[in-house]
Amino acid sequence: MIGVGPLQRGIDAVVDQALDAGRVVGTVVLVRDRGAPVYARAAGFADREAGNPMVLDSLFRWASLTKPVVAATVLALIERGRLDLDDRVARFLPDFIPRLSDGSAPAITVRHLLTHTAGLGYPSPEPDDPYEAAQISTGLDQPGLSMQENLHRIAATPLYFPPGSAWRYSVATDVLGAIIAVVHGGSLADAVATYVTEPLGMHDSAFVVREPARLAAPYADGTPRAVRMTEPHRVADVVFSPARVFDQRSFESGGGGMVGTASDFMTFLETLRAGGAPILRPETAELASRNQVGGLREQEEPGWGFGFVSGILIDPGRAGSPAAPGTLQWGGVYGHHWFLDLVAGLTVVSLTNTAMEGCTGAFPADLEAAIYATRRPRQPATAADDAHFRHTER
Repeated sequence: MIGVGPLQRGIDAVVDQALDAGRVVGTVVLVRDRGAPVYARAAGFADREAGNPMVLDSLFRWASLTKPVVAATVLALIERGRLDLDDRVARFLPDFIPRLSDGSAPAITVRHLLTHTAGLGYPSPEPDDPYEAAQISTGLDQPGLSMQENLHRIAATPLYFPPGSAWRYSVATDVLGAIIAVVHGGSLADAVATYVTEPLGMHDSAFVVREPARLAAPYADGTPRAVRMTEPHRVADVVFSPARVFDQRSFESGGGGMVGTASDFMTFLETLRAGGAPILRPETAELASRNQVGGLREQEEPGWGFGFVSGILIDPGRAGSPAAPGTLQWGGVYGHHWFLDLVAGLTVVSLTNTAMEGCTGAFPADLEAAIYATRRPRQPATAADDAHFRHTER
């Protein structure tokens, strides 16, 4: 069990330093140890210019926190026999037939999409980037763009590699969202609510903003302090359009379109940690937490694999992580980071309204270091831990 005093002091120091330096405008940080709440703090501003403080139930644009929730929806459909991991995408989206540069059209499966091994990508400002040239949306930009049009643009752009041969973070989850809508017989939002958010009581999580006054204003890295986002606003490789979430014509992005609270996302992660009920069977939740891509992701990020819902820590030494092998981890470019150390029973959700600092800056790394600094040295692995490690290495 984490000592509450040292934990609180360590995290408070990291939060206060980031706020004082202007690197983060506002944040909500939650920590649970084997299900028990051991830290919960809202700090800074939800809207700096208006003087509105961040509160524990502030709403955030989730960005890629959407992905594991959508992945869980896919897994729920698979459990019900309505979808299979090895189903071809063309079965559900017959007009979606991306090709390799040689003109061939290899089969893309649901498994490829879940694991980001489909050969798809994300736009980048690199010269001659085909996704940038095709104006493919990340699900964070281009308000009013339809799913049909974005799928058309993706399908017309050459695949980066044959499906299953490499790993590349991508718009794959947006394609999954389109498949979910077809299989469910309604919208992606309806399916996510039916299979995940409603059963878990995640009442603040949706693809629309029901209470705009609770939505944290978005900020971006700046000098000497974070700046309020404009419309649109580029930060590094990502173009943000904060107004997108209010445009009902915008497609429901399975890769980044949801809005929700830190506590709702903690509920989701705790469900995975506890075995998946009531949304998934234990064997499905366990399968989702295994590395599914072998060493493909390690070519880009040593020590890391990828499962069905997020990144999977394979080798803490190579990854430079204090967490245990098998830890699930991901983030969201609007300023979020989370991890679930299944061996330690440690669940951490850190949402900020500051891109990219809260996602890829020093803030999440400093939080992680402060949290693990309060723990006892890792004990020898139990038989159950050994079994989990073996699953992770598959």
